[in-house]
Amino acid sequence: MLLLMMSTTACVKTMDNTPTSSGTITGFSFEQSLNNIPVSSEGTINASDITIFLPPGTNVTGLKPSFNLSDDATVSIDGVSQQSGVTAVDFSEPVTYTVSVPGSTDVNYTVTLITDISEIDNNVVAFMQKYHVPGLAIAITKDDRLVYSKGYGFADTSSWYATTTSSLFRLASDSKQFTSVAVMRLLDKGKINMTDKIFGQGSILGTTYGTQPYNQGVTAITVSDLLHHTSGGWSTDGNEFNGYNDPVFSNLEMNNDQLISWTLDNVPLDTLPNTKFEYSNFGYFLLARVIEKITGQPYQQAVQDLVLTPCGIKDMAIAGNTLADRNANEVIYYNQEQQSPYGLNISRADGCAGWIASAEDLTRLMTHIDQLNPSTDIISTNTYNVMTSITPVSDGYACGWGVYPYNEGFEHQGSLPGTSSDQAFSTTLMSPNNSGNFSFGIVINTRSLDNNYGGDLDNIFWNATVKAWPSYDLFNTK
Repeated sequence: MLLLMMSTTACVKTMDNTPTSSGTITGFSFEQSLNNIPVSSEGTINASDITIFLPPGTNVTGLKPSFNLSDDATVSIDGVSQQSGVTAVDFSEPVTYTVSVPGSTDVNYTVTLITDISEIDNNVVAFMQKYHVPGLAIAITKDDRLVYSKGYGFADTSSWYATTTSSLFRLASDSKQFTSVAVMRLLDKGKINMTDKIFGQGSILGTTYGTQPYNQGVTAITVSDLLHHTSGGWSTDGNEFNGYNDPVFSNLEMNNDQLISWTLDNVPLDTLPNTKFEYSNFGYFLLARVIEKITGQPYQQAVQDLVLTPCGIKDMAIAGNTLADRNANEVIYYNQEQQSPYGLNISRADGCAGWIASAEDLTRLMTHIDQLNPSTDIISTNTYNVMTSITPVSDGYACGWGVYPYNEGFEHQGSLPGTSSDQAFSTTLMSPNNSGNFSFGIVINTRSLDNNYGGDLDNIFWNATVKAWPSYDLFNTK
């Protein structure tokens, strides 16, 4: 960590008691054009302290800082004159700058350069140790700026290949948010309505699947029901991999059409639609088929066009099922339970659990839907209100998101054998962090079934008391 600190202007008196001002540093920065750094950074001056940030992993041993001085002032380090933008300095430890003006008292400034935010890092390390996590990546935005992005541990422990900010992880249920936003885009375009029926005569998917007549309640299911998990059944039943109760992870040899027909014929609804919340992977699997029907495109391509490309997300893809199918830059998954990470039909679970992404990809999505910057948001305000609205029976779940009270933000977690993920956006101060609009994404190449795991995962961010954040935007370096 490195910090530059500087003092406020001081005054001394000459022999005739005429005040003489001491020199000051009025600005301190690292310019990308003068240094081998990913982004320019402006220091914050507080009395005799200057704090400046650079991203984790930056080489800080030979940086050329740029600084502005008061009139007639010069600056030195241990008596060696310094030139703005010219003299290289090692910032691996705090550096003391001495500012001098003829006839006045010298003033010292301490510069601290911060690359790793210890309050976040300490929480990550503690979490990884507690839950035996091989690799983890985190990305944090403040006011839609990517201010922190870092990989920890290993993407592959057999080769000691480190996790990086571009490492790709299975998102599990955090895939649902991309499906939801794709539906919201279609809603904005007037191509779908929340009240549209899914099955039956005149519906989106019609009578193509299953045997007629459908079981009770099926023809009443709407787009809104699938988004809010109020379709009336087909739930995970507290166990995402118990086969019958979660159709998506049963009959792994079936294709999409076969699975839909089998489910309609063999798994009746528990209740009538819009009467009860039951978390359903199959509901979001069906939404992927709805997107395909409306757009005339394969689901992955439709989401690419509707969501990923407008958000500037380039590397996301639908995961492969086996280790041999692993995507370029994708981590290896490590199991802490009986079921293998490579024994599931992940690619078929595309719309509910199939995507791979980086932590930064999760935050890119949130910064383009959070209504903080209309010029970059990809959904309208009206549609945002639909996306974040709950129903009387949806148990606090909106369209792909759990929502905080009073519409202060939204969140979601995902997990499968060998992987877990977390993402959240808050418009208000939800923790000891300084004020602002924050989002974060966390991706991990294992999961624990410990009851405290999800809460501890959230608290990597919420329990970090960070006193200052960078002013730059790492999205501008990508």
